[in-house]
This record gives sequence, C-alpha cells and structure tokens, in this order.
Amino acid sequence: MKLLLIKQLVGGSNRMFSNMLAIFSMLSGVRVSYKSIERLYSDERVMIALLNLHTIMLRRKGLEQSDATGDGTGYSLTITKQYNSFAKERREKAKEQSSDGRKMKCFAFTFRLMDLGTKMYIAYGSSTRSEKDAYLKAITMLKSIDVHLNSIRLDRYYSYPSYVEEFKGTDVYIIPKKNATLNGPLKWRETMKEFILNTPSYMEEYHKRSNSESAFSADKKMLGWSVSQKRNDRIDCALSSMGVWHNLFQIGRT
Repeated sequence: MKLLLIKQLVGGSNRMFSNMLAIFSMLSGVRVSYKSIERLYSDERVMIALLNLHTIMLRRKGLEQSDATGDGTGYSLTITKQYNSFAKERREKAKEQSSDGRKMKCFAFTFRLMDLGTKMYIAYGSSTRSEKDAYLKAITMLKSIDVHLNSIRLDRYYSYPSYVEEFKGTDVYIIPKKNATLNGPLKWRETMKEFILNTPSYMEEYHKRSNSESAFSADKKMLGWSVSQKRNDRIDCALSSMGVWHNLFQIGRT
C-alpha cells in the first residue's frame, strides 16, 4: 500500500517509477518491477488496506456526525482531454455516458462526500460509466462506515425526490429544477418548503457546496487530472488512493 500511494503521488509511468525504487526502497523496503507496481492496483489486499486506512483517519478525527457536501468530477483516461473544458462544452451531458459507449474510455468519474468541518472525504466512489454510478458507490461506502450525516449539499443534477428521500434524518440542500413540483415523498416536500420559506439561510447553506469544487481543484493540482490505468478495477484503486492522499494531507495540517 505504501508503494502504491508513493507512486500515485509521484506520478509518471510504472517503468519510470520502478527505476526510482532504489531510492524509495529505503522507505518501503520492497524491490519490485514495473509489472508488479501495476498489479498493485488490482490487488484486493491493497484495496482493503486503503479502506482500513481511510476508516482509521476518520476515527482519528472523531468524525461520527458530519455536515457534508457532495459533488462529482472526472479524470481523463487520455492525454488529450481535460474534464473541466469537456464538461463546460457538454454541460450536463458530460455527466452521463452516451448510449453508444463512444465516450466510455474518455473519463473516469468520481463522486466524493466531504465533511465541511475537517475538509476530509467521508466516502467516495468511481465509475467509467457515469457520475450517477460513482454517486451510488459513494452512498454504498457511506453506509459501511459509522458516520451520520446531519446535512448534505448536492448540485442540481441530484434534484429529484428519489435522491432526497435517501437522506432521511438529514437536512438536504439542493436547488430545485424549473419544472419541480411538490409531488413526492414527505422528505422532498419538507425540503421544498424550507427552500421557499427560508430562502436566504437555505441558499447560504447550499453554497457551502463550493468547498467540494475547491477540494477537487487542489487534488488535481497535487495529484494530476488524469489516470493512467486502463482496467476498471485499477482505475477505482487509483482514484481511491487520491482520496486517501487528500485525507492524509488534511491530517497532516492538524
């Protein structure tokens, strides 16, 4: 796990990194080839270790309850496309893959839930299919850790009764779409009522979601905006390691 995290931070190709192992072996105590490095990304033991490290960091911070924000972004799987410019051009269509699959390997999507107090990621998920799929994986991960969300902020892409209904016992801050109605479950109606009756304070809470965008920007400056892995399981591992590094940096600042 140490070897994979160091490689992810340093960047570069597997072969380049294997040539640097003479230096890094002093830290890891392991000597391997570039093929061994690539295989780390599909090693189930490494993924379990990353998850355990993530959980330990949350416990160290004492995160049992959270006011959170959630957002998604994409990492390029090529060297010619950058997600920010692509998403701006395609707008909402960039968040879902086309049915013919032509964009299947352009970007890997990741969705991350972040605690506003500590700026640490609580849960995350990734997918080469769509941001929605990454979101569902992040929610699955959230259910496996012992952190209760007091509040959550999501962008308009998740402004549907079915998404809001998932967060019972949690204050939800979303911006309703133009065609939104009050039809839906009780949680949706309560959220819309809060939006209408207490708009200024509601919007103040909602705009804290910008913390997610700032975190993504900082992550990409530190760790890069592309992923060099090709297999889906290895892409998931690479993006998970980025989430771990983000939390390690937050731990180091305290």
